[in-house]
Amino acid sequence: MKQIIFIALILGFCNFSQAQSKKKEYKIGAIGFYNFENLFDTEDDPEIRDEEFTPKGKRRWNEKLYNEKLGNMAKVVSEMGIEVTPNGLSILGVCEIENRKVLEDFVKHPLVANRNYKIVHYDSPDERGIDVGLIYNPKHFTVTRSKTYPVMIYDGSGERDFTRDVLLVSGIFDDELIHIMVNHWPSRSGGEKGSQHRREAAAKVCKTVADSIQQADEYAKIFIMGDLNDDPTSPSVKNVLQGKFQKNKVRKGELFNPWQDIHRRGFGTLAYRDSWNLFDQIIISYGLLTRKAEGYKFYKANIFNKKYLVQKNGRYKGYPYRTFGGDNYLGGYSDHFPVYVYLLKEI
Repeated sequence: MKQIIFIALILGFCNFSQAQSKKKEYKIGAIGFYNFENLFDTEDDPEIRDEEFTPKGKRRWNEKLYNEKLGNMAKVVSEMGIEVTPNGLSILGVCEIENRKVLEDFVKHPLVANRNYKIVHYDSPDERGIDVGLIYNPKHFTVTRSKTYPVMIYDGSGERDFTRDVLLVSGIFDDELIHIMVNHWPSRSGGEKGSQHRREAAAKVCKTVADSIQQADEYAKIFIMGDLNDDPTSPSVKNVLQGKFQKNKVRKGELFNPWQDIHRRGFGTLAYRDSWNLFDQIIISYGLLTRKAEGYKFYKANIFNKKYLVQKNGRYKGYPYRTFGGDNYLGGYSDHFPVYVYLLKEI
C-alpha cells in the first residue's frame, strides 16, 4: 500500500504529545463489511425467487429505484474510513446481493469508480438467490486464492435447507498474506432458539477453516466477517467460534471478537422491536494481535452509523434507514449499519 500516514496526524489513534516525542510513522488499512439489503437487479431470473424485485413485481422494482439503491450504497462505501485514510476501504465484504452483475454495476458508480474495485463472487445455493461477495482495491490487495465452503443444514424432514456458502478469499495485503471469510449465516426464522443449530453449523465451518489455516501458520492473519444473524454473546459466536472478548487473553490458534464491549454499551447494527442487535461483526485471529508477528495489527472496530443512515420518522424511527418498509419503498440505504476495522503497521 503506497499511502503512509504520520501517526502525529491521527489524533484519534494515540496521545498527540506521545506521538510527537516518539515520531513514529505508520501505515493504516481499513477493511469493512456491509449488508446491502436485497440488492437485486430488475430482471426476472427463473432460477431464483426474485419476482418481487422486478418492474411487475409487488415492489415495482425498476431501473430508477435500482440506480437510486446503487447510489445510496456507493455513498456509504465512499465515506467509510476516510476520516483517517483518504483511500477509504481497501476491502469490503458484502451480503444480500443477487449476483455478480449488481456488484459490477456498483463498482462502476461514480462515487467509488476511481478506486477501481475488483470483485470476488460465487453463486450460492441460497433459496432466495442471494449471495455473499468481496470487493477490493487492487492497489492494496491481490487475490491469490478463493473458494467457497457449503453450510450443510437440514429441515425437520431431513431435507437439505440451502443457505449461503462461506466465501474464503486469501491474498496479499501490502506484502502480507491475509485470509478473509465472508458470511451471511442463516436467519432467525422460526425463532432464535429453534434456528440456533443452523447458525452453529455455519460457525463450525468458519472455525474449521480458521483452525486449518492457523495450524499451517500460527501467526496467520484471518478476518471472519459477515451478517451472522447472532450477537457476540450468542452461542454460535461465543461458544462455537470461541472468540475471546479480551485481547490479552487470546492465545495461539484462538480468535478475538472486538464487538462484545460495543454491544454491551448498547450499540448495534440493526434494530428489531425497539431492541438493538449487533449481527454484523469482523472477528480476527491471534496473528493480528501479537507482537511476535510483524506487520499490520488490529487497532479499532467501528460501526458506521452516520445520522443520514438513521430513519427520522415513522414506524422505524431511530432504526437504520432501510430501502423498504414491508413492500413500501422508503428510499433508504440498508436495514443494517456497516462495520469496519482499522489496522496499523509501524514503519
